[in-house]
Amino acid sequence: MSDPTDLYRLSEDLPELTDPVLLYHFDGFVDAGGAGRLAVGHLLAELEHRVIATFDVDRLLDYRSRRPVMTFDTDRWVDVESPQLVMRLVHDATGTPFLLLSGPEPDREWELFTAAVEALVIRLGVGKLVTTHGIPMAVPHTRPLGVTGHASRPELVSGQTSAFGKVQVPGSAAALIEFRLGAKGHDALGYAVHVPHYLAQAEYPTAAVTALEAVTGGTGLVFPLESLREAASRTTAEIAAQIEASEELSTAISGLEQQYDAFAAGSERENLIAEPAEMPTGDELAAQFEAFLAERDERRND
Repeated sequence: MSDPTDLYRLSEDLPELTDPVLLYHFDGFVDAGGAGRLAVGHLLAELEHRVIATFDVDRLLDYRSRRPVMTFDTDRWVDVESPQLVMRLVHDATGTPFLLLSGPEPDREWELFTAAVEALVIRLGVGKLVTTHGIPMAVPHTRPLGVTGHASRPELVSGQTSAFGKVQVPGSAAALIEFRLGAKGHDALGYAVHVPHYLAQAEYPTAAVTALEAVTGGTGLVFPLESLREAASRTTAEIAAQIEASEELSTAISGLEQQYDAFAAGSERENLIAEPAEMPTGDELAAQFEAFLAERDERRND
């Protein structure tokens, strides 16, 4: 294996930290409602931060599968949106420092990338690694969002129940980091937020709020959530207006509520992962909401 430290460049003024949390999220894998992406964006918008490590995206990304946006003006190229995969030093609402690794999910060299992350974990004395994202579930937005916790040691997510048994799913770089580093004795955990399947392709701030609240519960970090909660309230109100105007949507949501409540009361149903039910399918329901959300975005841009 090549030297994993060749994959990144460190800043010259590294901080001295004591068992910091490393929060990480990569764009490109399943992230229903944009739970992880919105959470990271919110933290970067609200909290003080600076880059301390930059990864070599030329080695890690396939530009032909995710072409960077370039701007052409009249007769010349004037800009390019180069992707960045970086680790930042961030301070939470109480001033506690933590690390945030974010950017596009690598397309190649996953094992070397994971080894590079471990090298940084050791170099910076990381005490706990945490990741979060959203997964689509057959749940209504009118009920509290569930969270599935997973960790390298059961004690890290004690008290939580899982809606899943043993399953095989497509892998991700985030999951591989948890698996590989956990096997080497590092504490690593993650939170998968249960997002209504009909909102999976939309930006759903409530999912990001739930994700950050879960991170707080698992790490003690404190985040300013007021503006994110306000965005969540606005989105919820817009969804309610859309449902009220459609008898079909109202019936479908009512069916999901009954299904959810039966499950919560001890139904024998194995889980609530998104799947067809005796009502409009997830795809049909999602299509109606996507049309609504597209109209909403067009109105905002006018």
